[in-house]
Parts: sequence; C-alpha cells; structure tokens
Amino acid sequence: MLRATGLTRTVGGAALLAQVSFHVARAEVLAVLGPSGAGKSTLLRLLNRLDEPTAGTVELAGQDYHTIPLRELRRRVGMVMQRAYLFPGSVSQNIAFGPAQHGSTLLQPEIDALLEQVGLRDYNERLVHTLSGGEAQRIAIARALANQPEVLLLDEPTSALDEVSKLAIEELLESIIHQRHLTCIWVTHDWQQAIRMADKALFLEAGRQTQFGSAKELLHA
Repeated sequence: MLRATGLTRTVGGAALLAQVSFHVARAEVLAVLGPSGAGKSTLLRLLNRLDEPTAGTVELAGQDYHTIPLRELRRRVGMVMQRAYLFPGSVSQNIAFGPAQHGSTLLQPEIDALLEQVGLRDYNERLVHTLSGGEAQRIAIARALANQPEVLLLDEPTSALDEVSKLAIEELLESIIHQRHLTCIWVTHDWQQAIRMADKALFLEAGRQTQFGSAKELLHA
C-alpha cells in the first residue's frame, strides 16, 4: 500500500532524514521508533507532503505520490497528531470539515456512524472546548476517518494521555484498523505500545534508518 525508497530531506545543508526505505502492506501497522530528533515526525510530514523530500520517492498503491493531486493525497493519507488540534465549534462541524474541503457534504447519519465507531455517540453538538483529552483525540480520529483514508499517519497519538485513556485509544485504533483494513504508520516512543500494535518496525537515529523488519523479530530481540 505504501512504499518509500531512499527518502531524504535536507534543509540548510543538514540532513533531517537520509535514505529511508520501507514498505507496508494494506492493514499493516508500521511502528517508527527512535530518540527525540531522530527524524520520526519529519518522516510523517514527508509521507503526505506537508514537507517535500529532497530525494527519494513514495508510492501509494503503486503510484508515485507526486502524480496524485495534493488535496486527494491528503484525503487518502490522513494524519492524527500528538495533540488533537480541533477547530472551535461543535464536534459535528469538526468531523464534517474534511469532506467539505473535497466538495462533499457529510450527512448527519454519517457523522453519527463515525461517532458511534469512536465510542462517542450523541456528542454531535458538544463544543470541542468541553472535551477531555481522550475525547478530543477520539474526535480527531473520527475527523481523519471522515475522509475515508487508505493510510493513517499517527504522530504519537497517545503520548499526551493518561494510561487508561492511552489503552482505550489503542483498543479503538486496533478495532478501526481491522474493520477498515487501514494501513498505519505509527510514531511512538513507547516500546511496549509498539509491541502491542505493530506488524513491522522502523528504527531511526539522527535521521538515518538503522533497522527495518518484522516487529516481532526486532522488538523482542
């Protein structure tokens, strides 16, 4: 579903990421691990062209992603950040935002179904500033899912949550991955989380790839 080959980004002569290559199939989860400053978030930003690579290629379902219109690419490759950056207003307005950018109107039953899927039934008219951290992250996930992505980029989506909320979000994402056959690239500092969630693992250090392979083999080594 997603393949990166020699992915590189250089800014001001400094390599933020250098020659990173991996592949991940449909419905697989790739955990991206490494110390702070290793290039994990840079990698995610390159995968949906929030930043542009200096060199290398990314293929989405066998197609060079530079040939995909940017708006379509970001619909197909969604992102959930470390903190839920929701827009002021209601939960429904947030969920409907993405499809509206692509000329689609999300009907109320569709919003209800998404809220049901993330365990927040009847939250339609709740204002986002009243949500807890765990609730806000669930809404951020629902908002990403509203675009019907094929790939979901997760930038430490549970690191700002308490342990109970973290495990609940993991359970939610695991269910959604299986139901929708989503491919996920999951950046995490949490080794145990990677063991629980990932099929493959990619290790970065100082912008360079050190290991890539089966999560079971690498994380239990």
